[in-house]
Amino acid sequence: QVQLVESGGGSVQAGASLRLSCVASGRTFSTYGMAWFRQAPGKEREFVAAIKWGSGSETAYPDSVKGRFTISRDNGKNTVYLQMNGLITDDTAVYYCAAEQRSLLGGDLRRQVGDYDYWGQGTQVTVSS
Repeated sequence: QVQLVESGGGSVQAGASLRLSCVASGRTFSTYGMAWFRQAPGKEREFVAAIKWGSGSETAYPDSVKGRFTISRDNGKNTVYLQMNGLITDDTAVYYCAAEQRSLLGGDLRRQVGDYDYWGQGTQVTVSS
């Protein structure tokens, strides 16, 4: 099992940047595919970014954040990051960190909520105009 703790959320103006961090417990962090999801009030949880297990040589993003958000990982610190630049009001949501090991068997990076087994408690990001 792995426990995830997010931090770095806050309230910012449109156009600003934030960096979210997610620290994982345990010694096997590098064996987990990691991702960020977000959930706005009244909406379903949606995929934001994913990074491959190991060195994180592959990443994936939906069109809504591509070019503005960057996911990265530091296995030595058991941490995954989400750098968010050019924030817009539609980015307002609770952001969740998630982990899975299904991708150790191969295949594409996972983008579905149901593919992830471990979740953090979330961190609020609020973007005002």
